[in-house]
Amino acid sequence: MTDTKKTWRILVLIAAGALISTAGAGYWWLSQSLPVLDGEFALAGLSAPADIDTDSHGIPSIKAASRIDAARVLGYVTARDRLFQMDLMRRKNAGRLAEIFGEMALPSDIRARTYGFNVTAKTILPKLPPQHRLYLQAYAEGINSYLQQNAALPFEFNVLGYQPEPWRPEDSLLVVLGMFENLTAWAERGERMLSVMERTLPADVAAFLTPDSDRFTDELMKRTPSLRPPQPLPARAMQTLLANRSAGTVALAAASPDERLAGSNAWAVNGSKTADGRAILANDMHLGISVPNIWYRVELHYPKVKAAGVNLPGTPFLIAGSNQHVAWGMTNLAGDFLDLVKLEINPENPGQYRLGNEWRDFEQRREVIDVKGGDPTSLTVRETLWGPVAQQTILEVPVAIHWVALDADAVNIDIVDLEQSETLAESLAIANRSGGPQLNVMLADEHGHIAWTLTGKIPRRFGGDGLVSRSWADGKTGWHNYVKPDELPRIIDPPDGFLVSANERRFAADFPYVVGHQFVNGYRAYRINQRLEQFNFAAEWSLFNLQQDTETEFYGYYQQLALQVLTPEALARQPALAELRDYLMSWNGRADTASLGLPVLIEFRKQLIDAVFSPFLTACKQADEKFVYAWNYVDTPLQTLLNEKPANLLPDSNYKNWDPFILAQLTASVETVLSRHPNTALAELTWGKENVVGHAHPFSKALSQLSLVLDMPHQALAGCGGYCVRATGTDFGASERLVVSPNHLQDGILHMPGGQSGHPLSEFYRDQQPFWLAGLPLPLLADHSEHTLRLIPQ
Repeated sequence: MTDTKKTWRILVLIAAGALISTAGAGYWWLSQSLPVLDGEFALAGLSAPADIDTDSHGIPSIKAASRIDAARVLGYVTARDRLFQMDLMRRKNAGRLAEIFGEMALPSDIRARTYGFNVTAKTILPKLPPQHRLYLQAYAEGINSYLQQNAALPFEFNVLGYQPEPWRPEDSLLVVLGMFENLTAWAERGERMLSVMERTLPADVAAFLTPDSDRFTDELMKRTPSLRPPQPLPARAMQTLLANRSAGTVALAAASPDERLAGSNAWAVNGSKTADGRAILANDMHLGISVPNIWYRVELHYPKVKAAGVNLPGTPFLIAGSNQHVAWGMTNLAGDFLDLVKLEINPENPGQYRLGNEWRDFEQRREVIDVKGGDPTSLTVRETLWGPVAQQTILEVPVAIHWVALDADAVNIDIVDLEQSETLAESLAIANRSGGPQLNVMLADEHGHIAWTLTGKIPRRFGGDGLVSRSWADGKTGWHNYVKPDELPRIIDPPDGFLVSANERRFAADFPYVVGHQFVNGYRAYRINQRLEQFNFAAEWSLFNLQQDTETEFYGYYQQLALQVLTPEALARQPALAELRDYLMSWNGRADTASLGLPVLIEFRKQLIDAVFSPFLTACKQADEKFVYAWNYVDTPLQTLLNEKPANLLPDSNYKNWDPFILAQLTASVETVLSRHPNTALAELTWGKENVVGHAHPFSKALSQLSLVLDMPHQALAGCGGYCVRATGTDFGASERLVVSPNHLQDGILHMPGGQSGHPLSEFYRDQQPFWLAGLPLPLLADHSEHTLRLIPQ
């Protein structure tokens, strides 16, 4: 027995030694690629020496002799901290992920090659103003200087076994086009859904199911008519659909994924709302969050300019931030800037499509996708006058993708000029002429004034509104260029003293052009307006606190609906329901980590959307097996049905009336939520146990054993999806929180999830995460310098 124990001890010691040795070797290997933060290096192309001061959170403050030099240094320092992220973004948008990840990345590559971003980026570059091309060229040269000087690459390159190629100016445009896809490509999904609904459902049913408003938006818009106002319940047509439904209905309706992603909040208060007359801007952009974070914090100093904010790695400009004169922030416009053009194919020659009175040959673009560990995949993309032919048809009819992002004349980087703007009027003009993704732009200036406007090209549609796919062959439907910059809407210093943008609909039916069809539910904007109206005097700290507001009146409707069916009679039949009633009554109306009730209410709403609408949509599924009904304003028709409870439209005939049907959805929701938490009693199920942050590095999804090293820690998180000002989820949320007043940058606040560095051994890899999680402020400006890197002309 003693010998056995000794043997085990020896084996354990040997194993531990091997593990320590392996860990030590791994640490040494990783540490070789840690970036150098101090010293002096030569940088080709610099006109004069430049300094990079790095503070206690890894935030670089760049001091350069010119804007060109600043772009060059920004390229160098961003490559230092985010090289793999930058390379991954350009590869994704060029359709070259399969080269490093293998066959699993083919669907992404096929989509990108179909769009032709790799071709579009090269076409855009020579159309840019000479000065902007110089910025892109200098930025690329800065990245390439870093590549040449640093043989030890970030570990991801070594794991995947490849060397990054030199950066080209058009690669920065690939990154911009990727943001177009992130923010606007979702319109394709909506147009496909509505095209199927138009073909298979009565017109009044389709209109009832797809309004463009909700009660919160109506309140904000003073109930002015919209393009698709809420409709009365079309009872007869829906009864016919219910009678003709297919047996064995599957889930055909879901809460829209657009409730959670690619949103944002921004607001500004003017001098009438602050103690000293300053204007203040607040902006938190909601995006999918991974590791490292999508944004890179930076401070830029060059003649006449001191600017700070967040940069999109791979590009040489600030997306949101402030200089001494003007602050700017963005939210997704959530409009429709993509149409699917129905193609009429020559029945005698499938290689031709109709254009006017003649048949035109498809142009063909051949793409070869290299696949790691496999044979190259050849893809032939057919091109039309309107754009590339989509890989997926609509109801077996081919369609072309006509999208602002694919128009080389409509894309530019004029937004780069904001950091040098000195007046509100100049900033508005820059925003209006810019050709990036379509966004709301919020501005505040040093004199206490504020403004809202749009940026990006807005199509001038004729012959249709872009809601469903149509043929453009006869020339009666299409786009007639874009809305001119001076025709874009603006609001400056409104009487209330504040402006708000939270992706909601801001346009009435009499607006002169169609911007979109399903913006985001108006609750966030409603709540922000409500709070700002209550402010006597706002300050940076109070606006920062508002960014983290967790009140969610939106779910109050579903709480009351649930309590209405938990009647004394229902509890007498099922005494166990008393616990559920008490649990729901304990909800405090917020999405705090300690909030009870909310996990079930959120699941209850999702369950109702599916159970109520799916039986009416089986004809859609028969026409298109991929059909799913997902609409941002789904609560408008849903609550109409739940309020009226028409007996002839009861979705499930197994129930006598609506109340037991609703109760069944409620109990099913409880079972679903508890199945995710098998060891938790309902009375102890807080929102914090359900809403757990899970920001992950791309590698850990494939290699889970690396999660502890690469991912942010899993922790409870306050806030909720699209129906809290503090929009959060497991892998999405506020990708930054900025509050700033021009000429008062020292009082500004900025934090973001994760950290500056993409290197897991860096002290700046996750050091901002605790501030982001707890909602604690960090200063906008870099604090005292802890490291200094001096770059000299080569």
